[in-house]
Amino acid sequence: MILLAYLSATVLSFYLLAKTCERFFIPALDQISKKLNLSSDVAGATLMAVGSSAPELFISIISLLKPGNHEAIGMGTIVGSALFNLLVIIGAAAAFRPITAAWRPIVRDSAFYAISIGILILAFHDGQILLYEALGFIILYVIYVFTVLKWKSASVEKDAPAPLNERTFKQTWLIFSGSIIALALLSWVLVESAIGIAQILHVPEAIIALTILAIGTSIPDTISSVIVARQGRGNMAITNAIGSNVFDILFGLGMPWFLALVFLRPQIPVKNAELDSSVLLLFSSIILIFALFLIQRWHLRKWSGYLLIL
Repeated sequence: MILLAYLSATVLSFYLLAKTCERFFIPALDQISKKLNLSSDVAGATLMAVGSSAPELFISIISLLKPGNHEAIGMGTIVGSALFNLLVIIGAAAAFRPITAAWRPIVRDSAFYAISIGILILAFHDGQILLYEALGFIILYVIYVFTVLKWKSASVEKDAPAPLNERTFKQTWLIFSGSIIALALLSWVLVESAIGIAQILHVPEAIIALTILAIGTSIPDTISSVIVARQGRGNMAITNAIGSNVFDILFGLGMPWFLALVFLRPQIPVKNAELDSSVLLLFSSIILIFALFLIQRWHLRKWSGYLLIL
């Protein structure tokens, strides 16, 4: 009975997270990016990445703050979500409609993603995260955003600013603040439910995070990516999946680690066989996808999509 209650709370939280992001949080971020006069490429790499990855970020923060050494929940959710995004989101987009990719942004984001996974493996190798390692993650994300900014300005002109009503913008800030609170509360429910499910089923918390939480927090991205793929914009689905993963690993892990190390503890334990093997799978998956692009000359056909999902 208690297990059923935890599962029900988890499913309901997934639904409310998806609706909060879709109807309130991401539209509010879109309004803020217009106010800041950001181009679509820059907004996608910064504010929109925050929007699509906000649940994983909050789960990472809450799992670190909760007493009892539950760090594996946050790390497992982000690592599992990154693996799901890369294989299932890109695979589903290609399965619905063949994709012709623009190679330059994919090479850029894939390079940063591969570097992100590399430093994650290095950070995990001694079983603990130290302050300088967390700071390195954040610095690399800043470099990534700076690269996106310079890449955009060097390649195409900035998007024309869209007209924005000041009254609407003020309401957007209220919606943004309310969305942040809602996402934090729902993420807390997910962390508590994951701990409860793991204890009842006698399985490691990392397994619950790598599977149930990772898939649940990635479903909204999957749906939106399939929609844009069916509209013939599959390239957007690919760049969104890879770019969001860069944010997840570098900022979604780096910033919570940094805050915890500065204010709570001198080190964070990360020795976990499930996490280690999943990180290696992340590295293998980006090599697989890049190889598919090269073999098919920057096209992804339907059989490639099915292969990635499999």
